[in-house]
Amino acid sequence: MCTSLTTCEWKKVFYEKMEVAKPADSWELVIDPNLKPNELAPGWKQYLEQHASGRFHCSWCWHTWQSAHVVILFHMHLDRTQRMGSVRMRIFKQLCFECGTARLDESSMLEENIEGLVDNLITSLREQCYDEDGGQYRIHVASRPDSGPHRSEFCEACQEGIMHWKPSEKLLEEEGTYGLSDISKPRAQAGFGYNFFSLRWCLLWGSLCLLIVYLQVSFRSPAFF
Repeated sequence: MCTSLTTCEWKKVFYEKMEVAKPADSWELVIDPNLKPNELAPGWKQYLEQHASGRFHCSWCWHTWQSAHVVILFHMHLDRTQRMGSVRMRIFKQLCFECGTARLDESSMLEENIEGLVDNLITSLREQCYDEDGGQYRIHVASRPDSGPHRSEFCEACQEGIMHWKPSEKLLEEEGTYGLSDISKPRAQAGFGYNFFSLRWCLLWGSLCLLIVYLQVSFRSPAFF
C-alpha cells in the first residue's frame, strides 16, 4: 500500500525497470524514514543519491519550494541463493523556512526525474550486488532549477552529517576545465605547429625554386644586340 503519490511512482518505476534489468530475481522497494547513513546490517550495501531535484510542500503554511539538493539514501541487499533482493529507501526532507514549522514534509518529483534516479540506483545495484559494470550514472543539471543557495540549517540530511555538493557547480567547473584544455590545443598548434609539408607550403617552395632557376638561366644566357 502506497503512502503517497511519490511513493507509488517510485515503486512503479523501480519494479518495471528491475523486471527488465534482472528478470530472474525478485526485488522489493521499502520506504524507511528511519534509515541511517553508514549504519548497515551484514551483507547490505549503501548508495547515496546526493543531487536529486524535487519540490517540497509545507502542510502548515502551504509554502512550496524547489530544491536541487534533495538527498536520497538507499540500503541494498541481495540473497543470491533465494534470488531475492531488497532496497530500503529514505528521502531526506527539508524544513520550511517561511514558517519554521518542525514538520519536514516529503518532497514530490517529476516522473522523468524518478526514472533517472532509479536508473542510478540500478547502476549501483549492478556494481555492488552483482559485481557487474553498472555503466554511467545520470546527472541532469539542466532540469533542476535552483531557487538559491542551499540552507543547511533547514536540511534534514545536513543535520545528520551528510555532506552533499551542488552538481551544477561541479559540472560547470569540469566543463570549464575541459573547455580550456580543448581550446588551448588549437592555439598552441597555431602558434608553434606550422606544417612545412602541407600543400600550401609545397606550392610556395616550388614557386620560389622555379623563380630561382628562371633567374639563373636568364643571367647566364648571352645577350643579343
